[in-house]
Amino acid sequence: MGKADFLSPKAISNRIKAKGLQKLRWYCQMCQKQCRDENGFKCHCMSESHQRQLLLASENPTKFMDYFSDEFKSDFLELLRRRFGTKRVHNNIVYNEYISHREHIHMNSTQWETLTDFTKWLGREGFCKVDETPKGWYIQYIDRDPETIRRQEEQARKKKQELDDEERSARMIEEQVRKGREGKGTDETPVYTELKRESEEEKVLLSSFSSVLGASALKAASSSSSTSVKRKDSSSDSRGGEKKKKSALEEIIEMEKKKQQQQQPVRTDDWLQPNIIVKVITKRLGEKYHKKKAVIMEVRDKYTAVVKMIDSGDKLKLDQNHLETVIPAPGKRVLILNGPYRDMEALLEGIDEKHFSAALTLDSGPQKGKRVDIAYEDFSKLA
Repeated sequence: MGKADFLSPKAISNRIKAKGLQKLRWYCQMCQKQCRDENGFKCHCMSESHQRQLLLASENPTKFMDYFSDEFKSDFLELLRRRFGTKRVHNNIVYNEYISHREHIHMNSTQWETLTDFTKWLGREGFCKVDETPKGWYIQYIDRDPETIRRQEEQARKKKQELDDEERSARMIEEQVRKGREGKGTDETPVYTELKRESEEEKVLLSSFSSVLGASALKAASSSSSTSVKRKDSSSDSRGGEKKKKSALEEIIEMEKKKQQQQQPVRTDDWLQPNIIVKVITKRLGEKYHKKKAVIMEVRDKYTAVVKMIDSGDKLKLDQNHLETVIPAPGKRVLILNGPYRDMEALLEGIDEKHFSAALTLDSGPQKGKRVDIAYEDFSKLA
């Protein structure tokens, strides 16, 4: 017999059967058999194999339901974590992608009757953040991976340390300002009074004003020649005194300039450098590349690197957030990636696990031979 037409009912049913997506009410989870219609499902329920499976399930029904529920929950959360991460997404989108796999656990064999009940249960158990909107239920995965928690705690610790440094510098500035104010002593400040006329009938005469002005002008002209040399001497003495003694504000400005010069170059967000060894920390690429080492061949746009896996030789294009530095054994050469000693090569002397840092001896630059303490994430092993 010839092959059925592409649009014939038989050809369409064959394609649906091959895809594995058929009606849920005609699926038997115990036997893991999908029936094509109601008559086929009825015949399956009357079969001897189905009856044997029912006898096994009747001995301990909660055991089978708990098993199917755990499998459904773990597969659903794994898909949510791997596919969407910690993004907020509609629960129906995740479920449709989950049931597109042929060998998935059907919800009618679990302890949850509907997808809404399952979504509420995820929120109560703390696996996801759930919220109801007019468009339906949305879920957001909560990442409780120990590696992620450790990285977040380390970032919080660094942020707290930076805030402590800022508070310390602010207190120092306030102390210097207070000392400067105390050093000035009790200088008398000028007292300003209102211009008042003793009597309303009193008038100002131009003749008296001009006579006073003329007398003062004559006195100023006669004394200008004799006091010109004294003014020059006094001005030079006052300038010399200003150079010798600085105010508290000038001292603060000088200290800030020195501090900025010592901190140059400042820290940057990007740390990728070619010819260093890094480790792949993302799980989205599968177990083949997770926790495997690679060499950075090229850096693009500061935050993207083309890496070559050491084990397999595969080349991948990864983001900076998907990589971490590699700490070699003591005695190996490393490259400093951030901070005031950026782009300098050094020799690893020892590791301080308590403070998450290592002791390095600079091997290049004008400060060659200097011993410095660098954090783990600011250096990596050279290829």
